[in-house]
Amino acid sequence: MLSLRLQAVASFVAVKDKVVDIGCDHGYLSIYLIENKLCQSVIATDINANALKNATQNIFRANLQKKIPTVLSSGIQNIQKYEFDTLVISGMGTNTILKIMADVQPIKVKKVIIQSNNDLYLLRKSLIKLGFFLKQEKVVFEKGHYYTIGLYNIESKKLSLRQKLFGIYNDSYKNYYHFLYHHLQDIYYKMGSKNYIKKIKLFLQIKLLTKYL
Repeated sequence: MLSLRLQAVASFVAVKDKVVDIGCDHGYLSIYLIENKLCQSVIATDINANALKNATQNIFRANLQKKIPTVLSSGIQNIQKYEFDTLVISGMGTNTILKIMADVQPIKVKKVIIQSNNDLYLLRKSLIKLGFFLKQEKVVFEKGHYYTIGLYNIESKKLSLRQKLFGIYNDSYKNYYHFLYHHLQDIYYKMGSKNYIKKIKLFLQIKLLTKYL
């Protein structure tokens, strides 16, 4: 069964999408999308040869080797011969994601689905500069962790500072915001007096967050 995190990722995929599953790991998402006819096509890629081998074996076991090509690639570098318009990037850090996105042209890619493991503020504001705008997000809780999955497209949409910091609010954020509030407060009270500037910035973030609670 697909994890809750990957189910949330899959929920942003549309039937018309031509998907590249970047960092496909075991290939479970790619297999799920094709088996359930949730998109038009999928290319499974990974920069790690062992991970891609695992994905290829799982795809073969599912008898989908003719429908899901696997490509050893850093981001989209080795897939230019394929037709695609949607990227899925899940389970990586923001800096790695932004390196991948630096090669992406909004003209060719219309939609990006991202689950980053850290620094969502940097991710949201940096993607705007690259021509991709946050349209919708979901938060899921699984195995003791909160995961934020964002849908980005090329339709220009301004975000407030609060939205850049904490996302576009919906019901899935409710428990996450309470967790984040207490987490930020804990960091704030543990900060020493030498971190005055950082402490002020964090205090302002907490004040913005309270408006969502």
